[in-house]
Amino acid sequence: MHGLIADFIHYLNVERGLAKATQTSYQQDLITFSAWLAARKRRTFPEEFGTIQSFLKEQNATKAPASVSRMISALRKFYRFLLREGAISADPMTKIDTPKRAQHLPATLSSQEVDALMAKPDTDKPLGLRDRAIFELMYATGLRVSEVVDLRLDQLHLAMNLLQVTGKGDKERLVPISPQATQWVDRYLQEARPKLLKRVQPKNVFVNFHGGPMTRQGIWKNLKAYIASIGIEKDVTPHTLRHSFATRLLENGADLRVVQELLGHSDISTTQIYTHLSNQHLVAVYHKTHPRG
Repeated sequence: MHGLIADFIHYLNVERGLAKATQTSYQQDLITFSAWLAARKRRTFPEEFGTIQSFLKEQNATKAPASVSRMISALRKFYRFLLREGAISADPMTKIDTPKRAQHLPATLSSQEVDALMAKPDTDKPLGLRDRAIFELMYATGLRVSEVVDLRLDQLHLAMNLLQVTGKGDKERLVPISPQATQWVDRYLQEARPKLLKRVQPKNVFVNFHGGPMTRQGIWKNLKAYIASIGIEKDVTPHTLRHSFATRLLENGADLRVVQELLGHSDISTTQIYTHLSNQHLVAVYHKTHPRG
């Protein structure tokens, strides 16, 4: 079974060009499924609907709806692959419906909270200057944290206030960067990055204490520490800066299609969740400013 999973992940990488994070998630979901089958003395992937339904029922009891939805997506693609390769004669996933995910509004930071966050890193120290540059960049561009850690020196066009970003599915896009964020990134490159580099000199823009590329987990951990020290009680992640970026744009009149392009969303329906946040802002302004609001 593990051989088929490996073949499937190779197919996703070479033929479908799925993002590495998606490949990793699907692989883990399929390993969980194969382990569940092995515990029941199953040595092949089942073609009967009932077995998969039993597996998903157990997963529903312990995992979040979003995780189960992703698991169903992984199984659906995997079984299509098995059918194409002739490893199975029937696809039981055609009988499995994807549960509707409850829409939740992502947390955002207010302008005052963003200012407090930006002021927190000690920019007299290399790591503090690096963190300030990362946060300024993420808030100014809406980059995913994976795009930040993968950002290369040759993708910076600071003289033109532009970044060349490789997003999901290896799709490239040009993203404008504010002059303020440009100044912080440039200062980091001139003053901090050379002090952090060791013998190995990665092409990545942002490096850690050992001179190696930053990781998503590293940025997440640092952000959490700063947020805790400020006293903000929201559940803040690197994605929160992306949400805050999109929300500020819409609140200030940006077109939804423009925000879609900047965020690198392939489907505008993904971007539309931010209109709910923007509408909340409009309602709040109405109630605050209208004499009978």
